[in-house]
Amino acid sequence: MVRDELDLAEYEARMDRPVRIKIPELQRDDRLKHVIFSDQFTADTLEEMANIADMIRVLAKSRDGYRFLLDLLPHKRAMLYFTQPSTRTFLSFMAACQILGITCNEVRDPSTSSETKGESRFDSIRTFSSYFDVIIMRSVHSRLAECCAYLMNDLEDFNHRSVPIVNGGAGADEHPSQALLDIYTLQRTFQFESTIDSRRRLGFDALCSDTRYTGLTRGLSGKVYGFCGDIGRGRTVRSLANLLSLYPNVTMVFLAPHHPKLSLKPELRRKLVDRGVKVHEVESLEDQIDGVPAIEMLDSLYMTRIQREHDDPADAQAFAQIDFSRYCLTPQLVSRMKEYAAILHPFPRDKNFGEIPPEIDNDHRAMYFRQARNGMWIRAALLAYLFGVDRQISRYFQTEYTETHDYNEDVL
Repeated sequence: MVRDELDLAEYEARMDRPVRIKIPELQRDDRLKHVIFSDQFTADTLEEMANIADMIRVLAKSRDGYRFLLDLLPHKRAMLYFTQPSTRTFLSFMAACQILGITCNEVRDPSTSSETKGESRFDSIRTFSSYFDVIIMRSVHSRLAECCAYLMNDLEDFNHRSVPIVNGGAGADEHPSQALLDIYTLQRTFQFESTIDSRRRLGFDALCSDTRYTGLTRGLSGKVYGFCGDIGRGRTVRSLANLLSLYPNVTMVFLAPHHPKLSLKPELRRKLVDRGVKVHEVESLEDQIDGVPAIEMLDSLYMTRIQREHDDPADAQAFAQIDFSRYCLTPQLVSRMKEYAAILHPFPRDKNFGEIPPEIDNDHRAMYFRQARNGMWIRAALLAYLFGVDRQISRYFQTEYTETHDYNEDVL
């Protein structure tokens, strides 16, 4: 641990700068080179990523399209450096690589690496960069991925090999690729299109004919987004809230116990308010906002588990006084939600805590398993973007997949 602190201190001056000053250093030619913070994404970039992901998922369904994708990046290699436990993020990144033909290798247990012999993490990263073309990393250290990006930039400045760093989760701080898949799920949901993947959800015209939903619009703007559970320690909450704040006329409702570790951090609240977000904090799904119970006003509800792995003895004593059942969904609560509302969860869900019981899984508003699958597609789009083949995908798709059938009805 001491060695880690000494290593991180080498980049202390750069880490302490405002985010907006850091962002240009994580880009090349006005495109992302490294993916470290959710603040690196703009609304336009999110739309571009979603479009590429949509194309990839269509191409992957046909033999010719699948072969096209496989032939895009077979000359590239990815290192999945996941020293913090992970299932979905690890596997979806691996699946995303495989869709594009990228070869993957992994280090998931640092005890099997030379770090047990005293090698610094930065020496490990530089070694990986010698063998691989992208390093996707997940760590308990909130600043490690950022420092590794600066290391790669320094190597580039000296004409040494440098590769993109992708943050797959950094301590309690950021999880930008999770935020991407969360946004992508909401983008698809709020198009209100009746598709094979969501045949039980009503189309836009049907919803607009319902007097309860007067003024409903497509897209992410003008929606009410709820976040429930462990708000203070939830890095996925932080990252998604950052991205949603890019859209106009957004309201966010944070439902958490009144405890400094679990409730909305003042810094994040200020940031959201400064961006024009209407922020409400309540302690129950039943609490009222402007005379309406929170559960009934939400367009989307992002559920999270209470992250017990971060508890210390003092927390356990304080948490024993909290009624956590107020932060669990029930079928009765779900029945009061808007017909089109989306229920999301970053997973894993806690079967003991029960924030979303299994009996809700078959409700048409439950989007969390579809959300997990979306992670594979949007991470494939992110990798395609980083390696510069996104435009190639778009050109191929426009050539091969935009022609529709002419029914020749005008001759009748």
